[in-house]
Amino acid sequence: MVPQKEKKAFKLIKGMKDIMPSDQKYWEYLRKILNRLSFDYNYDRIDTPMAEFTNLFKRSVGDHTDIVEKEMYSFEDKGGEKITLRPEMTAGTVRAYIEHGLVNKPQPVKLFYMGPCFRYDKPQAGRQRQFWQMGFEAIGDEAPIIDAQVINMGYKLLSKLHLPSVVQINSLGCNECRPNYHEVLLDFVKAKKKQLCEDCKRRVNKNPLRVLDCKEESCQEIIADAPQQVDYLCDDCRTHFVSVLEYLDELEIVYNLNSKIVRGLDYYTRTCFEYTLQDAGESRQGVLGGGGRYDGLVEELGGRPTPAVGVAMGAERIVKELKRLDIKVPELKQYDIFVAQLGKEARKKCISLYEELLADDLKVVENFSKDGIKGQLEQANKLGVVYALIIGQKEMVDNTVLIRDMENGIQETVDFAKVVSAVKKRLKAKEIETV
Repeated sequence: MVPQKEKKAFKLIKGMKDIMPSDQKYWEYLRKILNRLSFDYNYDRIDTPMAEFTNLFKRSVGDHTDIVEKEMYSFEDKGGEKITLRPEMTAGTVRAYIEHGLVNKPQPVKLFYMGPCFRYDKPQAGRQRQFWQMGFEAIGDEAPIIDAQVINMGYKLLSKLHLPSVVQINSLGCNECRPNYHEVLLDFVKAKKKQLCEDCKRRVNKNPLRVLDCKEESCQEIIADAPQQVDYLCDDCRTHFVSVLEYLDELEIVYNLNSKIVRGLDYYTRTCFEYTLQDAGESRQGVLGGGGRYDGLVEELGGRPTPAVGVAMGAERIVKELKRLDIKVPELKQYDIFVAQLGKEARKKCISLYEELLADDLKVVENFSKDGIKGQLEQANKLGVVYALIIGQKEMVDNTVLIRDMENGIQETVDFAKVVSAVKKRLKAKEIETV
């Protein structure tokens, strides 16, 4: 007898996650707020491909960032092209801005997005290898008020979710003043090189700014006394940064000047920022998103010199905090009517009634595969419907429908031909009562 091969159940790839039905309400609530903010501030939706040429991310994100060095999902396709699953959304958005001639539109071009990104990172709470990013990009204007408005949009998104945040903000300067700071910082970190983690030892000569972004506690202690970029800003960058802060004051946004905020990508210039929960202080563990100005990226990717600023938020991290803090969000399924039946002929009648109710745009639900009325009414009760419409043997004979008020149990028999208008009238009366 040939032994049968044991079948193994398939499992998720490490670092990936299913978004189950019980969590969908949080995601839908996020989308609703994102869409509302995009309307309020006149941002248009853009959806870029999940796969781009690898060189796009090498040129935009930076060769010496952790993302490019260790975290990108890259491969060669059947045509020999080097392809990468996007690790972030800004580069693709800028590529689309250039490729589709959006430079010829009124500036700034305001775009928003929400979609999955991929990084081969160590999976942990709130950090996955496939993760969802949502954000706003304003391309084509260098005014500091645009920085403040973009920061405000992320701040408002979190506020509307009842996640009070603090903006950790810094200025990275520009191509004129940043080199001076790099020299000073390089001298500082070289003197401490032996005490740094292995990653930071490599970063010292490649990009010393990345040392400031290290998450290792030992490195954080070492760089606590590092020179600050704001002390080396040129006059234009200083004026720009002060203006941004003045607008944030006007908007009554809670912010903290934080010299360690450099973000993880090379394309940032001038303003950069992150959002931390108010109860997290300056801890990087509470970061829910961030962004900054990237005035050189459009030109780097083949366009003409174009200022830009953006913000991106991590959806998984936000959902994690909503659940941790037990913040209530609207349920997705809120039905008003349950159609219940008893018997084969009643089931046929209920199918047509159900379609008629749907045609009138009523929120209706059923479970036609169930036979017992008791079980169906229990389900109707759990779903919190206002009325149950019941057709049994007696109703079939009389060509009627039993309308049951699920709140008080009162029942009334109505002619089948009039049941839709009757239930609509009752729902409208209930609505008036609750106002």
